[in-house]
Amino acid sequence: MPLPPSDEGIQNIDRLIHEPSRLIIMMHLYVVQSADFQFLQHQTEMTPGNLSSHLRKLEDAGYIEVTKDFVDRTPHTALKLTKKGREAFKQYRRDVKRFIDKLPE
Repeated sequence: MPLPPSDEGIQNIDRLIHEPSRLIIMMHLYVVQSADFQFLQHQTEMTPGNLSSHLRKLEDAGYIEVTKDFVDRTPHTALKLTKKGREAFKQYRRDVKRFIDKLPE
């Protein structure tokens, strides 16, 4: 039986993105120009408080941009990946793939 790959490289994986809820958020935002809070809440099935908490961490890291305004007098929150966030997600994908590809078939 082949040995599993060493954990070399796993330390490089961005732990902020790797957390499952934040990974789902990043995945959804990676494939769109922007998304509103309610859409993202529906897609992720998170509570408003839980989603807000994860979004705050991603925003604090500079990975997402949050824009709040009003649409027809209703509050509207738009979310999008920043350039830094898009690059971080691309690097995350490369790092995970590189590690996974070391596993025996």
